[in-house]
Amino acid sequence: MGDLSVVDVGDVRLAYRTWGDSFGTPIVLLHGLGSSSASWEEAGQALGEEWRVYAIDLRGHGESDWPDEYSVELMRDDVYGFLDELELVDRVGVVGHGMGGVVAYLLAQEHADRVERLVMAETPPPFPAETPQAPVVHPDTPIDYDWPVVPAITKQLADPDPQWLEGLNEIVAPSLIITGGPDSSMSADRIAEMAVLIPDCHSVTISAGHNVHENHPREFAQQVSEFLSS
Repeated sequence: MGDLSVVDVGDVRLAYRTWGDSFGTPIVLLHGLGSSSASWEEAGQALGEEWRVYAIDLRGHGESDWPDEYSVELMRDDVYGFLDELELVDRVGVVGHGMGGVVAYLLAQEHADRVERLVMAETPPPFPAETPQAPVVHPDTPIDYDWPVVPAITKQLADPDPQWLEGLNEIVAPSLIITGGPDSSMSADRIAEMAVLIPDCHSVTISAGHNVHENHPREFAQQVSEFLSS
């Protein structure tokens, strides 16, 4: 496992894992809904061969605080505060999976001066859901996240703030979208629509399903590294 540390960001304590040389160029990894920084273990190790990697447990997940107040915007603000607290004052590469990709593109919209390059893996586009969403159901097995985060974020992703969509064409960071291929449950067409709206954006597919960074971590890390270095 990467080294686990904590930092206070406002009223929330965030846990994070690190890989790579502490003097390396920093990149920040943001996990998906119901996941944690542990999901980046293999990809983080691979990326750490070239970068200083920080993988955050977003609020309500993993070892971070579970404050029972959740929105994607609060998570965006937490990440911005994290950058300040760790004195990552120059622009960094930001990589998000699923919900973490939404947090990442909102950060790129709101704080363009802090995001050097943006990677969104299997990230929901900011379009209203085409079909009614089924109710979310608490799993029977133990979970390592605060259950209220799931209905709160699921509702936002199904009916996103129109400003999320309007802000796509304001993203100045070169951007990469990674899709998971035919085994993914996400609509490739809708993700392609999102890519067109971001000024400097291209897409690649890794046929690994939704959890592309876990199922094919080395290939994922290679694509990300090549993009960040280009």
